[in-house]
Amino acid sequence: MTDRPLKLVFMGTPDFAVAALEAIVAAGHAVVGIYSQPPRPAGRGNRPRPSPVQRRAEALGLVVRSPVSLKEPAAQTEFAELEADAAVVAAYGLILPAAILAAPRLGCVNIHASLLPRWRGAAPIQRAILAGDQETGITVMQMDEGLDTGAILTRRAITIGDDDAGALHDRLATLGGELIVEALDGLATDALVAIPQPEAGVTYAKKLTRDEEAIDWHRPAVDIVRQVCAFAPRPGAHFTLDGEAWKLLGGSVAGLAGISGTVLDDHLTVACGKDSVAMERVQRPGRKPMAVADALRGHPVPAGTVLG
Repeated sequence: MTDRPLKLVFMGTPDFAVAALEAIVAAGHAVVGIYSQPPRPAGRGNRPRPSPVQRRAEALGLVVRSPVSLKEPAAQTEFAELEADAAVVAAYGLILPAAILAAPRLGCVNIHASLLPRWRGAAPIQRAILAGDQETGITVMQMDEGLDTGAILTRRAITIGDDDAGALHDRLATLGGELIVEALDGLATDALVAIPQPEAGVTYAKKLTRDEEAIDWHRPAVDIVRQVCAFAPRPGAHFTLDGEAWKLLGGSVAGLAGISGTVLDDHLTVACGKDSVAMERVQRPGRKPMAVADALRGHPVPAGTVLG
C-alpha cells in the first residue's frame, strides 16, 4: 500500500488496461472515477457488451462513465468536478481535449506499450513484431495534445523473443500495472522528473489493415513468421487451400527451398521467396485452432500442393 494515496481517474477500455486498474486499486489509491468507451454490439445476438475495463471496474464496485466524446463542455465539467490528483490513461480510445488534460492537479499520465518515441500510435505491439524488433516495453508518459508525444516519466524494456502478439500483450499489460504504480508513487512524492522525448528514433504504429493479414509466399520466410506472430492469436494471418481461407497461427523458418507457395513435404512446410515456413498451428474455417499434425489427419495436404 502506498504511503501517499492519490485521488485518481482511470481511463481505459480493452483487456490491456485491466491489469493497470487492478494494480492501482491494490496499491491503495482512491479511484474516484472510471472512464471507458460505451458498450459495443458483440456476440451472436449482437447485443451491447461492456468493455473489459467496465466489467472489472463494476466488479470492484466502481462507478463507470462511458461518454461518446469528451469534447462537450458538460462532460469536461463533470470530469473536473471529480477533483482528481491525476488521471491514468491506458488504451482508452478517445481523444482527450486540452480541458481534460489540464483538469487533474498532476495532469494525465499514459501507459503506452512501446519504448517511446518508437512506435507511437495505435498498434505498437504488432508493429514491433512485424519490424523484427528485439525488444519493446512500457513507457509511462505525461500526456500532452500530441499523438504519444508527451514527456517520459519512466519506462522499462523487455525482450520480445518468440512471443506472438497475444503473449506479448499479456506480458506488457502486467508490466504496465507494475510501472504505473511506481510512477504514481514518484508523482506523489515529487521524485519523478518528466524528460522530453528525443527527436531521433520516432516511428508510427499505424492501425493494422485486413490486407496485411493475407500471406504472400513470395516474401522471405522470416518476414512471414513475423507476420504470423503479429496477427496471432487474432485475427490470424491467412492463406488459401482448396478454396478455403486457413489461418496460420504459429510457424518457424525452415531451410527447405522450392517454388514460392508450394508445399514441400507431408508436414505443411511451404516454400517462400527465401527459405520456407514450417507450419505449427493452423485453423480451418469453422474449426478450432489445432496443431498441424491434428489438422492433417482429417485433411492431408500432399507435397506439391500450391497454396494461395
